[in-house]
Parts: sequence; C-alpha cells; structure tokens
Amino acid sequence: MLKAVIIDPSAVARGLLNTVLLDGGYDVVGATHTCASAMVQLIKHHPHIVCIANEQMLTEQEAIREIRAKWPKTLIFMVSSELDAATIQAAHAMGVSGFIVKPFKADTVLNTIRNVVIAMVKRQRAALAKAEAEAAGEAPPAEPGGEPAAG
Repeated sequence: MLKAVIIDPSAVARGLLNTVLLDGGYDVVGATHTCASAMVQLIKHHPHIVCIANEQMLTEQEAIREIRAKWPKTLIFMVSSELDAATIQAAHAMGVSGFIVKPFKADTVLNTIRNVVIAMVKRQRAALAKAEAEAAGEAPPAEPGGEPAAG
C-alpha cells in the first residue's frame, strides 16, 4: 500500500483529500497544515506520495527542495484550484510530479496519481533494463525510428 502525506492549510481540503486517498486504497500517514510539521511525518513514515497545496509550495520552497533532496523517489503532487502554464512550469522545475485540481473529484484524483505512478515505474524499468544491458556489454537498444543509441 502506498503511503501519503497531505499538506494543506485548509482543514476541509485536507479532510476531503484524505477521504479520497483512503477510499482509493492509499495509506494516509499524515495530514497537516504546514511543511514544518509535515517533515516529522516524512522522516517517520517515508511516504511514497506528498500532496501539497499550491500556497504552501509558494511560501515553503525550501521545504520542497528538502523533500526532493532527502526523498528523491517520493512523488509530489501540487494541489490547487487554479493552474496556469507559468505555475505548472515553476512546479515542474521544483520537482512536482503531478497536479490535483480543486474541487476534488475522486476518480480524477485517483487516476492522476495512478498515471504518474505507472509512468514512474515504466521509467525505472527502462533505466534498469538499460543498465543491465550496459553491464552485460550489449549495445543499448535502438531508438525508435533511428540509429542505435551511442554507448
């Protein structure tokens, strides 16, 4: 079961997202209103997923960098009621893996997380296969539609 921590200053939003994640089969190990108190949960539980409100990301950028540095495999989802191109670009630059839009729709939230998890697993499997091929002394597989990759 994947573990999640929720960081949102709104108790209502935390509660709703908590319910959606629990009903979707996730283990919510922490739900808090600040990044500082979330760090305790991160240290204690090493969650796979962190859902953080946009306003927390803007005010607590150092905390996001710390999460990214200490738990590089943790998926960070930004939770916001409004997403524009600039916000999305800035969030990706900070290491955000996906976006959850308020108001929450359970199916959409769960599909978003599921799709990001699947994409991450595919990337990890591809990297592992490449590393195993290189270790075995084989040429890396050809790029689709092109020459074999240089190795």
